Amino acid sequence: MKKKLFITILSMLVLIISWCTQVKADDMKSYTQPFQNSTQTLSGKSVSDNTYFTKIDYWDVKKATLNLSYQVSQIADDQTSDITVSINGVKFYSFRPEIKDGVQTKQIDIPLNLIKGANNLKIYGQILNKSDKSTVSVQTPANWLTIYEESNVNFQYNLKQPDYYLKSFYNHFSGADTISFGQSVIAVPQQPSDAELSAATYALTGVTRTIATDTDKVRILPYNDGRVKDADYRVIIAKYDNLPKNYKSKFSVDKLKNRGCLRLVYSKNKYTLIITALDDEMLQKATRFIANTELMTETKKPVKYVSSKTATYMSSLHYDGSYQLTNQGATLTGSGHHEETFFVALPASQSNSYGSKVKLSLKYSKNLNFNNSLATVYINNRNIGSYKLTKDNADNDELTFNIPNNMKIGSGFSVRVAFDLEPSQITKSDNSETPWAAINTNSKIFVKSIEKNDILFSNYPSLFIRNNTYSNLAVVKPRKMTTNDFEALSNIFNLIGIYAKSNTGKIEFYSQQPDDETLKNSNVIVLGTPSQNSMIKNLNDKLYFQYNKKYTSFISNEKLSIEYDYGKTMGTVQLLRSPYNDKRGMLVVTGITSKDVYLASTQINYQKTIVEHGGDAIVVDNDNNIYNYRFKKKADLDKKVSLKQTIHKNTKLIIYLVIALIFVALLAAAIFMILWKNNLLRKDKNNEKK
Repeated sequence: MKKKLFITILSMLVLIISWCTQVKADDMKSYTQPFQNSTQTLSGKSVSDNTYFTKIDYWDVKKATLNLSYQVSQIADDQTSDITVSINGVKFYSFRPEIKDGVQTKQIDIPLNLIKGANNLKIYGQILNKSDKSTVSVQTPANWLTIYEESNVNFQYNLKQPDYYLKSFYNHFSGADTISFGQSVIAVPQQPSDAELSAATYALTGVTRTIATDTDKVRILPYNDGRVKDADYRVIIAKYDNLPKNYKSKFSVDKLKNRGCLRLVYSKNKYTLIITALDDEMLQKATRFIANTELMTETKKPVKYVSSKTATYMSSLHYDGSYQLTNQGATLTGSGHHEETFFVALPASQSNSYGSKVKLSLKYSKNLNFNNSLATVYINNRNIGSYKLTKDNADNDELTFNIPNNMKIGSGFSVRVAFDLEPSQITKSDNSETPWAAINTNSKIFVKSIEKNDILFSNYPSLFIRNNTYSNLAVVKPRKMTTNDFEALSNIFNLIGIYAKSNTGKIEFYSQQPDDETLKNSNVIVLGTPSQNSMIKNLNDKLYFQYNKKYTSFISNEKLSIEYDYGKTMGTVQLLRSPYNDKRGMLVVTGITSKDVYLASTQINYQKTIVEHGGDAIVVDNDNNIYNYRFKKKADLDKKVSLKQTIHKNTKLIIYLVIALIFVALLAAAIFMILWKNNLLRKDKNNEKK
C-alpha cells in the first residue's frame, strides 16, 4: 500500500515538474533580427565585414545565435581559409569553412556576457598557404568570401513585464519584437471622426519613425477588429464621448476640462494606453505627446494630463549638412583588406548637390609598406576615391574625398571605408595587433543638399515632407471606413512616418471634399473608391488611369489597354500635380473595391517597396501583377526651384563660361585699343570724310 502511494506521489511530482517545464518553454520568445547590410563580396588575403544589432532592454536573453549565410569560392589545393567572429571587439569563434560550391550556413552561439544594448559584430576571413612548418597568409585577387544579407541574429528570451508607467509601456509597445508579432495596435472608434483619425495618425507616425526593419508596421484599426482584442499592447484613441463604457469609467469629466489625458490600464494580461479628451483640439494635443519619443521615455507614471501649455513638440533637428560618421571611433587590425561601414540618414526632402565630400581623420601604424597601403571610400558601394597612406602622416592624417555631384545618394546611404594594409615585412600570421588603422570620431561627411523637386515616386514621400515633418497634409477619406481602408491608411502613413523626424507638422482628415482654399494650401491625399469618396469622381478627368462614366471599371489609356472585366480588378496609386495649386502634390489611391485600394497601397508602405517605382502611376491587380508608368514629361513641382537647382548643379560650368566671356571681352577691348592706337580705325573714318 505504501509502495503504491509512493509511486502515485512520485508520478504526480513528475507530471507537475513536466508541466512547469512546458509552461516555461511556452513562455520563451524567439525573435530574429536581420542585418541592415546588403550582400558583401570581399577580396584580399585578410578581409572583414562589419554590422550591427541590438538587444532590447526588456529581454531576459537565454540564448543568442548568429545565423551566418556565406559562400567561399574555390581556392588552390595548397591553401586554406578561416573565418573569425567578434562582438564588440572581442573575438569569440573561429572555424575553417568547407571549400565547396553554393551558399553555406553556420549557426554560432554568441556569449551572452559579451552582448550589450547596441552591438558591433565583425566577421573576419583570411586565406592561408599550407607549408610544412607554418601557415603563411597570401594575397589573392579573387572575391573569395561573400556574406549574404540573409545573415541574422536570433534571440531566445523571456519577457520582462512592463512596469506600471508610460515609459515602460512605450518601450514594449514600440519594441521591434512586439511590432513584428503584431502585438502593437492603435485602435479608434469603428467610424472615427476626422479629428480622431488625425490624432491616431500623429500617434502612428510617431511610433513608425522608431521602427528599424522594413517588414513590420503598426496598424490603425477599429475597436471591434479581432486583432485589437488579441494584442498585448494597445493604444486607444477617442474623444471621451466615443470611448467604450469600460474605459469611460477610468476618467473624471471634471479633470478632463481643457485637458487631454494618457492613462495606462492593465487588465487580463493586456496593457492598454487610453488617450482621450473632451474636444478635438486637446485630443490631438495629447496624441502629439505619444508621438514624442523623448517625452514618452521620460514619463515614469501611469497617468499624464496634457494642457494647451504642455510642450509636446519634439526638439528641433537642425540640419547643417555635417554628419559625424562615428561617435566611438573604429580600429581595424591586421594586414590585408579591412572595411568599416557607416549609415547616414539625410532629411527626406534633401538630395546631394555639387560640393559634397567625406573627410576622414585617421591614425595608422608606421610598420606599413606605404607604396601599397591605401584608404578607399565607397558611397553605396560606388568607389569615390583612394589615397595612399604615408608614414609622415601616420599619427594624424586628414583625407578628403569629393562626392560626384551627379551621384544620387538618397535619403539613407552607406559610407564604406576600406583599408588595404600591407606590412613592411610579411609576417606569418595576421592575428597580431599590428599593422592597424583607426578612424577617429571627428571623421565626417559634408552633404551640400538641395530640396527635391520632382512629382515622381522616386521622390515620394519626400514631396510631402518639409523640414523633417509633414508638409500640411489634407487627407480625403471614404465616408465609411472599411477594414481595407484602415489597412491602406496604415500603409500610407507607415512610410510617411519613417521620413517624418518631427511631430510638428499638420495632418487634417476630411470625409468630403474640402473647400478650395484648403486644397490650394495643402498637399492632398485622396483615398478610397468612387462610391465611397466623391472627390474621386470629381478628379476623374485629371487621373492618369480614369474610370468609365459609370465608375464600374478603369478604361484604357496611352500606356495600357484595359479589358472591361480586368479593369474591375485593378487598384492604382497616382501621383499628380495638384489641380488646385501647381506647386503642390496630390496622391490618389483608388480602385473599384476597398480591397483594390488596399492592394494598391501595398506599393507605398515600406522603403524597400517604394524604391522599385520611379514613375508617377502604379497599377496592382488581384493576381498581384504590378506595373509602373510615367505620364509626366516634366516632373518639376516648382519651376523656380528647378531653375535654382539647375544653376546650383552647374555652378562650375557657369563660372567657366563667365570667365570665358570676360576673356573674350578683354581680348576684344585689346584688339580695339591696338587698332585705335595705330590709327587704323581713324583712317577709315578719314576716308569716309574725304
